[in-house]
This record gives sequence, C-alpha cells and structure tokens, in this order.
Amino acid sequence: MTRVRFAPSPTGSLHLGNALSAVANRRFGEWLLLRIDDTDPARNLRGGEEAILDDLRWLGVEWDEGPVHQSERSERYREAAARLGERFDGMTLLREDGTATYHLASVVDDGDFGITHVIRGNDHRPNEALHRRLHEALGTRPPEYVHHGLILGEDGKKLSKRATGGTVASLREEGIPAEAVRAYLEELGLPRHDVHLDLARIRRLAVEAIESMTDEELAARVGVEARFVPVMRGARDLNEAREFVRQIEEPEVAETGDAETLERFKELVDLPPKDLLRELKAAGGDLRALRLALTGRVTGPELSAILAALPKEEALLRADQALQHTQP
Repeated sequence: MTRVRFAPSPTGSLHLGNALSAVANRRFGEWLLLRIDDTDPARNLRGGEEAILDDLRWLGVEWDEGPVHQSERSERYREAAARLGERFDGMTLLREDGTATYHLASVVDDGDFGITHVIRGNDHRPNEALHRRLHEALGTRPPEYVHHGLILGEDGKKLSKRATGGTVASLREEGIPAEAVRAYLEELGLPRHDVHLDLARIRRLAVEAIESMTDEELAARVGVEARFVPVMRGARDLNEAREFVRQIEEPEVAETGDAETLERFKELVDLPPKDLLRELKAAGGDLRALRLALTGRVTGPELSAILAALPKEEALLRADQALQHTQP
C-alpha cells in the first residue's frame, strides 16, 4: 500500500503551494496521514491548525489518520535522539528545551507510521540526503522522496501568502468555488519545475464550476432561495453571484432620465421577460434605463433574469419610484 503524509505547520491558512502538496499526496496515496508539525512554538499561530483543517475540508482533501501532533510525541523523539546523540552530521536534533527539531521529528514519524512516499516541494530537496542518513542510523527504511516545483508569484519569487491567491483562504474570500481551486491544483499535478500562479486560469475554472452546479447547489452555496438562481447564472464567481442577488433584494434608487421607457415598460409588464424586452427595444426603449430603474446599477445580471426574479408588483413599484426621480 502506498502510504503518504501531509505535514503542515499550524501557521494559518494553507499556502497554495502547500495545498498543491496536499492534493498531490491525496491523489497519489492509498493511505494519507495528516500530521501537524508543531514542535516549534515560535511558528505556531493560535487557530492555525483549525484554519488548515477548514482549508483541507473545503478542498475536499480527506485523510485516513490524524491529525497527529508532533508536540504529543516528544518522548518518542527523545528516545531516538538518545540513540544518535544530541547532534547528527553536525545537525542539532533536540532544542535546548528538549523539543525535537524538524529533521529528527520528521524522520522518526515517517519511520513509525510506515510512510512509503514523501511528496513535497522542491524547497525540501536539500533535506533528502540528511533524512536518508537519519533513517539509516535509526534502522528504518527511508521512503521514496518525490519533489515538485513551487508556485511562484508574478515577480518570479516564491508566492507570498499576502498575495491574492497566495493562500486557500484568499481564494475562498475572492468567491472562487472550491471545485475550481481543486481542479487547478490537479491540473498542475507534480510539476517538475516551478510554475507561476495563473489566476486567470483559476477564474476560468470558477466560471466552469458555477456553470456546472445544479440550481440547488448554486443556491445553497450562495445562501439564497432557489428563485434567485437565474439571476446568478453568468456570475464569474460566488461573490459576484451574491452581488447579483443583492441588486434584487437591495435596489438603489437612481435617476434614469428616460420616463418614456419606464412608461412603456409598465404597459408591457404582463409579457414574459424576453418578449417584454424585445418589444421594449423595438419601440426604441432604453434597456439601460430600465436596469437602472430596477436595480439602481448600470451593470449586473441579465435583464431578463432580473425581471423573472422580481414579482410584477415589485417591478412596477420600482419603475414608479424611478419615475418620481426622473420627472421634473
């Protein structure tokens, strides 16, 4: 059985490069251990582990065992260090407070949990030789090490957590569906070389993800009634979908400057939305003025979807309110 592990430090939302490792491990491994590398108190953030677990669940990455905390395995690391001495190959194995350093804890855990493959970023490649020697000294079988390229920012440097798309949380906050982020990471697979973050590609995948959702899924994801689904179709992300719904629920009052269009709209209001718009346009009506009257915005969802979502009485009320602001 292929046994892998994903071992983040509890430092907050997953860096997108770490998320790439998580997805790669899950796709490759038949059995996945979630290990929290928390032996260094200086790096641990309050709530950091919960943020990581939320990110993994949001991405649909499941684990078979864990989370296992290195901080709870201190005695095991001290036992291993006693066999090797406080230093190995010039490397400190235990800190002054008795906690294990990254190298010792990682190798002991990989041996104890029978990890067969370690899949991680190229920035860990320099650690491979030392880890192999530690396994040999401890009498455990080293796993196969697989290193993948890093995700870089626009400047060609390692992607900053502060950048848009630098963390899973930042993409979620941008309204990108989880399916789009997961699809992007799966497309990258195990890149042999470093790759630049392609936000444009992620946004295209977001559009595809929203288009593929059922009406029930889309309504649930945005947290609105199913009657608003037609308004949300065509949104480029979930934030935009929420904004489209807000235009229906919380209209702004705007001066349209076109009373004739609104009067004609009131005459045609009993027609189906698409027929109404066709007749209004044929009569020289200004559809932009109608949009302004109904939502107070110049851009937004399809006008026919707005008409379908609004009860006739509400549409007439908004037209009358706009007329009051339009007429002298």
